Amino acid sequence: MNNELLTYSLFIHPKDLKALKQNVWRKRPVEAKLSTQNKSYKVDVIYRGEFIRNMKKKSYQLIFQKGFQGAREIHLNAEYKDLSLIRNKLSLDFFQDIGVLSPNSNYVLLSLNGTFQGIYLQLESLDEHLLKKRGLPSGSIHYAVNDDANFSLLTPELTVKEALDSGYSRKYGTTQDDDRLKDLIYYINLASDRDFPEIIEDILDVEKYLKWLVGVICTQNFDGFIQNYALYKNEETDLFEISPWDYDGTWGKDLNGGDTAFDYIPIEGYNTLTARLLHYEKYRKCYKEQMEEVLTTKFTPTYLEPIVQDLFTLLEPHRDRDPYINASRLDFEEEAHQIIRFIQDRNHFLTSQLKDL
Repeated sequence: MNNELLTYSLFIHPKDLKALKQNVWRKRPVEAKLSTQNKSYKVDVIYRGEFIRNMKKKSYQLIFQKGFQGAREIHLNAEYKDLSLIRNKLSLDFFQDIGVLSPNSNYVLLSLNGTFQGIYLQLESLDEHLLKKRGLPSGSIHYAVNDDANFSLLTPELTVKEALDSGYSRKYGTTQDDDRLKDLIYYINLASDRDFPEIIEDILDVEKYLKWLVGVICTQNFDGFIQNYALYKNEETDLFEISPWDYDGTWGKDLNGGDTAFDYIPIEGYNTLTARLLHYEKYRKCYKEQMEEVLTTKFTPTYLEPIVQDLFTLLEPHRDRDPYINASRLDFEEEAHQIIRFIQDRNHFLTSQLKDL
């Protein structure tokens, strides 16, 4: 395996960098220059993420004035709370592997104003440029930006939402697409049991949603049911599809890097939409068939262990240079073992729960 990673050199004027550091929640980006492979790009830069903004190793959103690698923007994730550095990439690649629309990702080495910042995970932005690169029809894209995006009429605190599309931010599309999203939330909650299947199949690609459900259940991302996703409305089918986002709190860890039990999330998952779908035998059957296939093919130690080991091998030569990593080789070996144990235990647990679907 080639262990060479691209180096990105980011320069932000010291005055602008100071402004960023003084207000990590600043919404207005600052101008910067990104250099890599003997080319330079003018970019706008802003911190990204939620709780990660207050961590020592920052994550960045880069918006290019003239495009970069066929994209308008990219995300550079610090993966600061995940000692393994691979859980997010492993998750997003796993979703792609089982047939779910998911951003591509790759590792880079980042320097900021001449100071080495360490290993970063570069993520595609889920936007109209990604759709074009994948040969997919155009369509609206809404990000679930907080836990109000729980497919319910109530917030997680059980208060009535201010609007049907609370918790979402439109990345691409029109106000008519906002109305279509509001219709989705409305009918998820208020369609009668008799009418629900016909109505939901006219708004949502149910089979793809259930395939996504398989992915979020296997990787066990608790937040993934109420945020950490995007909705893409395919303009040809006029149906919503769902895509994962920010999956570092997975494979046996939470978003703070703490351990989670392999049986922490049941096979039925959470959120209002999932509960309504699994109320119907035909959807439960579809979900069960998809889950059975993945549990016997893609979500197994035999299939995933070589992928895990390849990612650790890729990053091994660069970990000691990362100024934010303070761990030994044995620590990283234990991270790899922990992920494989989780896959084995989670697989056995989900397999045992299949009979009750």
